[in-house]
Amino acid sequence: MPELPEVQTVVATLRPKLIGRTISQVTVARQDILQPPEIDFSAMVNGRTIQSIDRRGKRIIFTLDNGNRFFVHLGMTGRLMMAAPDEPIEKHTHVIWNFKSQISNLKSQIPNLKSRAQLRFRDPRRFGGIWWLGTADCDNDIGPEPLTTRSRQLAQRLARTTRAIKNALLDQQVLAGLGNIYVDESLFAARIHPLTPANELTTEQVASLNRAIKAILRRAIRHRGSTFRDYRDAEGKAGGFQLLHRVYDREGKLCRVCKTPIKRIVLGGRSTHFCPNCQREPLMQLNSKLEIRNSKQTQNSKKEPKKKMA
Repeated sequence: MPELPEVQTVVATLRPKLIGRTISQVTVARQDILQPPEIDFSAMVNGRTIQSIDRRGKRIIFTLDNGNRFFVHLGMTGRLMMAAPDEPIEKHTHVIWNFKSQISNLKSQIPNLKSRAQLRFRDPRRFGGIWWLGTADCDNDIGPEPLTTRSRQLAQRLARTTRAIKNALLDQQVLAGLGNIYVDESLFAARIHPLTPANELTTEQVASLNRAIKAILRRAIRHRGSTFRDYRDAEGKAGGFQLLHRVYDREGKLCRVCKTPIKRIVLGGRSTHFCPNCQREPLMQLNSKLEIRNSKQTQNSKKEPKKKMA
């Protein structure tokens, strides 16, 4: 499923091609991928100019010149791609936007204007779709952006749930944009076991996790996301971050840090990858801390001078 880095890459490749373009015609092949399903999407957007394209969580938000907005969610297999009108239409292409040849925004830099005048939304499994917002806000049902969330804010959200930290971070109301890949990679970077209860993380662990999430996401964005099967950006290019994964999809392979085989478990119906040595289980962490504490106490007692007999 495309996550924050993949969606951000799609947005970045769409902006120079579409901002300032006026929609001339929209063809909807499946009405059931629209929300609300009874909306006349074509009538709402025909003749409107795209003013901006932004990302919020995993949502690609289009703002039109009249202030109305809609967003596209790619789901698990969805793709938004530019195409020439004469290119064959792939199976499972549900919506096609056509654009006028004129550019409304003179600042737009649109290469191959005539040859790539369509935007196509394709989604074989149909977990994605298009949501019409109008002038309504789209922030009410999702959490803050992980790239700007502070440690204290994250700690407050995690303190409210006893769920395993892996499941908590997948909840879009906790943080918007994270998915299976980048949660696994962030937990590894922070050396936190995925089964650790979210509300039991220490202040230091939450701070480390917050830093890890930001670092992993920024690095993934620089490499244009991760491609395994379906994901491509709007130009049809694959991402490269999958080559740098440390745990995700590496079951049985040696940890890049300690050479321990990466382990995979199923948590909440999702594959979860981690290093059993670098990311100790909560009970093992507690036992390790107790051992260190007892060792220090023993060393201190040996250093204490013996009291003289009165």
